[in-house]
Amino acid sequence: MLLTDLKKWDQQFVWHPFTQQAEWAGRDPIIIESGKGVWLKDIQGRKFMDGNSSLWVNVWGHNHPVLNQAIKKQLSKIAHCTYLGLTHEPAIRLAKKLIEIAPKGLTRVFYSDNGSTAVEVALKMAYQYWQLAGHPAKTKFVSMKEGYHGDTLGSVSVGGMALFHQRFKKLLFKGWQVTPGDYDEIEALLKKNHRQMAAVVMEPLVQGAAGMLLMPRGYLAHVAKLCKKYQVLLILDEVATGFGRTGRMFAGEHEGVSPDFLCVAKSITGGYLPLAATLAKERIYRAFLGRYDEFKAFFHGHTYTANPLACAVALANLDLYKKEDLLGNVRSRTRQMSKSIRRLIGHPHVKEVRQMGLMAGIGLSRDKFADYPPGWRMGLKVCDAAIKRGVWLRPLGDVIVLMPPLAITAKELAFLFQVVQESIEEVTGKL
Repeated sequence: MLLTDLKKWDQQFVWHPFTQQAEWAGRDPIIIESGKGVWLKDIQGRKFMDGNSSLWVNVWGHNHPVLNQAIKKQLSKIAHCTYLGLTHEPAIRLAKKLIEIAPKGLTRVFYSDNGSTAVEVALKMAYQYWQLAGHPAKTKFVSMKEGYHGDTLGSVSVGGMALFHQRFKKLLFKGWQVTPGDYDEIEALLKKNHRQMAAVVMEPLVQGAAGMLLMPRGYLAHVAKLCKKYQVLLILDEVATGFGRTGRMFAGEHEGVSPDFLCVAKSITGGYLPLAATLAKERIYRAFLGRYDEFKAFFHGHTYTANPLACAVALANLDLYKKEDLLGNVRSRTRQMSKSIRRLIGHPHVKEVRQMGLMAGIGLSRDKFADYPPGWRMGLKVCDAAIKRGVWLRPLGDVIVLMPPLAITAKELAFLFQVVQESIEEVTGKL
């Protein structure tokens, strides 16, 4: 009776994100009850591999004893206190840890609660910085076509995905968008308009929500060089790529880039609790200092800023990276993933495969020249076929996204690819 009630109540009371609710009402929902390692278990006792790390956040797998204990230990002290006018040990220690592992030059940590707000904070800081620095005309932002930075209105304003953002166009502030990888376009734009530009905003190396689109090698370093030349700030959104997903702690390290702002979230707590941070350089921070009556302070914050439970588990999570050589495992599994995903190249219904670290996208299409009609829902059908084989995935349109937990084993990763390949064969073989 409980299962029937839960399904009925879900349809009666819940509004799910990024979901067409009319379609959802016709599906049999998977109600998750527990998790252990890379596996999820539903209320009916069925097990599913968490193939997308619970929306790209999970690091070690579910129900990790060290992370569990960190939360329990902190819970015995205090669960939450405001960070407006108070401070506490977990947040202080975490800020120190973040600066130690971040690209050189970043010195200050501003906490928030999710990736979108981390970017929102960076946008507002960049804007206010130039006002305080005596350049009031520098108010606009440059971003990348097909970029995604979250769903708050500032972050949507610098987003570039029409599917997600077009509906809200009249609510957004205007800026410029460039084609990722077009060296000449961004240089010409900055040369002409840099006096009006506050910052360039971009996901480094990989545009995740766009379907794992890869930027050409060297493009990030080129943008960073241009920003320095034309005195435009650089905001790197490492919400998806940060904390080891690409084989380095941060993706910008692959090209030696230290931004003016670094936005992080998702894997910071190992997939346990909401937490985000915007890291800034010292010259940015110092522009906000002054007497109270100058009103230079950054008027922005969240009720659960620097939540002690989240900070405590984030510290435990980051301490495990070195102890367990997590980045070494990511690099090994990256090589394994590369070999496995190459087997799909040449498949008549696979248009393209894209991979960076443990981020991969398999683009499905009718053939090399024609995509499927959106109503066919081929990506969803492949993921439904994977569910029957014990793997949970969530597609981006007709792109099958693979973002497993970073600590996944070789055996588990092999199973994941076996299921994906079989599921593609099952669905496309019916055409």
